[in-house]
Amino acid sequence: MHRYFTDQRHEALRHRVRDFAESEVRPRIAEMEASRSVCHDLSRLIARQGWIGATVHRAYGGMGAGHVAKTLIIEELSRVSAAMGAMVQASQLGVAKIVHFGSEEQKKTWLPAIASGDCLPTIAVTEPQSGGHVLGMSSTAVRDGDDYVLNGRKIYVGNSHVGDLHGVVVRTGEGSKGLSAFLVESDTPGFRVGEHQPAMGLHGFSFGELFFDNCRVPAANLLGREGDGLSVAYSSSVLYGRPNLTAVSLGIHQAVLDETTRFCTERQRYGKPLADLGNIKLKLGRIQSRLLLARLSAYHAVHLLDQGLPCDAELMNAKLVNVESALESARDAMDIHAACGLFTDRPVERFLRDAHHIFAPAGTSDIQLLRLGELALGRAQGEWSSRLADLLRLEPSEWPEEDEVPDEAPADPPAPTVRAEGTTPTVPGQRTGPAHRHSWFARPR
Repeated sequence: MHRYFTDQRHEALRHRVRDFAESEVRPRIAEMEASRSVCHDLSRLIARQGWIGATVHRAYGGMGAGHVAKTLIIEELSRVSAAMGAMVQASQLGVAKIVHFGSEEQKKTWLPAIASGDCLPTIAVTEPQSGGHVLGMSSTAVRDGDDYVLNGRKIYVGNSHVGDLHGVVVRTGEGSKGLSAFLVESDTPGFRVGEHQPAMGLHGFSFGELFFDNCRVPAANLLGREGDGLSVAYSSSVLYGRPNLTAVSLGIHQAVLDETTRFCTERQRYGKPLADLGNIKLKLGRIQSRLLLARLSAYHAVHLLDQGLPCDAELMNAKLVNVESALESARDAMDIHAACGLFTDRPVERFLRDAHHIFAPAGTSDIQLLRLGELALGRAQGEWSSRLADLLRLEPSEWPEEDEVPDEAPADPPAPTVRAEGTTPTVPGQRTGPAHRHSWFARPR
């Protein structure tokens, strides 16, 4: 076993993602930063690598690679572009609701398209007036024959402007049992996406508003049963949202260290590199120490997920540690860069801006601390990692056969998918056929 709960297969995958990020993502960062608009084409290109299906069973065309693999995919993309790492994590978050609560028909319909990158899923829970208070939402769904009619508004929806399939939690009744979740296709009449609002960071990523105005959805698009909405929202946030955002923070943190050590080596002061100054070494040492701890907490938590072991606390703590430490290290990096860090020709100011975006989703640091405090007092409620252990556990049959594993990590980036002229990608309304089982090392064809 390699360091941080990975093995040869994980590290080969890491090299693939890293090569892709350097060759396909890095050249586009300047354009994304300048335009501050949603990067549709790059989002689709990344999705077609098959990485959105990291935790989708191979029987549905997914990688079947588990949560450790998912984490390193997000980390490596975020090391180059946190915006694209956020895009992948938000789509993988959108997978959770179908994996955990989807019917067999829903899984057969949607998971192959998601795994192939032809469908980008989202999850929409937060509302303007209730914020993170899920039970305070007011958007509704009313049964009308074989349909439900949705009305309301959602905000801060990751991949709002590139998503094809939105998992929407709304009210169908009163109280905690009065929430239900639905799959809403992006071309459904009565549904629309709000205007894109540029934010402080994560340029190229969208997290905007969704509007539902007498939006009619088939009853077959109900996830689970009426009343399961709260479970859909909480389980997705705890088991996917927190570790996914942890991975984004981890990637940013690694980028902070890489860029700052490079700067300190190249920059001269008093006739020698900045890195030779004692106070600079101390700051670099603090960044390195935080990163080592952050990485250990991140991979330990998702390793437990792959084992089907209880780990809600570890997931909460990993998000807390990674978000806070990435922010602290980014501030230290800004101190080291001084005035040089204020200009956009260096990426360190982008790292700090992007790191702030990971603070609030799936619970702020105070929320994580409150939940950990309840655990310390013996007042923690049931763990989602225990309730859904059978769906989270990475079974031996999911791993590729030994002869599918390359002897060495691939050195060349995966080739982008090229479609024949005159053909169209699979989109909602044009479903994929039977899932094709393949190694999660196989390059897209």
